[in-house]
Amino acid sequence: MAASHRRHARCTLAVAALTAATFGCAANPFKKQQSLAPPSLDPPPGVAAPAHTLPQTSSSAAPPSYADVDGRQLEAALVRSRQESQVMHDEIAALQDQLASTSSQLAQTRAAGLPPGADKPPRASNDGGVPTTPVVMQSAMTQLKLPDLQPRFDGAVVRIDIPADRLFDHGTANLLPEGTATLTQVSNELERVYPGHFIGIEGHVDTEPLQNASWTSPHQLTAARSAAVFDFLTTRTTMHESQLFLVAHGANHPLVSNATSAGRTRNRRVELVVYPDRSAVDIAAK
Repeated sequence: MAASHRRHARCTLAVAALTAATFGCAANPFKKQQSLAPPSLDPPPGVAAPAHTLPQTSSSAAPPSYADVDGRQLEAALVRSRQESQVMHDEIAALQDQLASTSSQLAQTRAAGLPPGADKPPRASNDGGVPTTPVVMQSAMTQLKLPDLQPRFDGAVVRIDIPADRLFDHGTANLLPEGTATLTQVSNELERVYPGHFIGIEGHVDTEPLQNASWTSPHQLTAARSAAVFDFLTTRTTMHESQLFLVAHGANHPLVSNATSAGRTRNRRVELVVYPDRSAVDIAAK
């Protein structure tokens, strides 16, 4: 009986050895099988993950760089920009002139349609001291007989631009003979159409440097020119000093661009500005 048990044990060991030799240790029936954990894809601590496994983020576009732009190209672009700006200023000036001309033609058309007995537009005068209305101011402007000058209506006032080169020696406040004749003609027309109205004498120059050492600033030159016109109007015409006042603008209010010779010539001017109000001295005299 014991011998039978020993034979059975030897047979069992023989079968186990044969199985191990054939299938390896993993198939050993006597080895306890262990469960395998799923592999982890996370890198171990201290080790960076591969770049291709990281989430892709969109990067914003780099700002444009002008380091490679040729300086000559920038200079050419600046010149073109200035030229375009000058053209724009000239076009605006042309539109303003066209608007003034259209307003004048419209006033003349309205005057032509007045009823019988009113063949002329009313003069811009008011004996009661009440400011004349803009409609009357603009309508009366058509009566001004100034063939060499172009009055323009500006809001509620009438402006008469007189070229400074026509009034004064270049760079001075000395009136020319032609200038005194022009001022006499203008003052006669203003007293006829706008009797007793307040009139501003406004001096303007361009942006060219002053060549006369007598003036330290453009405002001094325009102030002297306005004063010369004031003195002439109050001593050589029927205008009263109570209805006149002076303004020196210097180069602060150009009509057009100073980039061209023609523009600078146009900006050198004296403006006689007629206001709707009348002088109290003139009203009392009436």
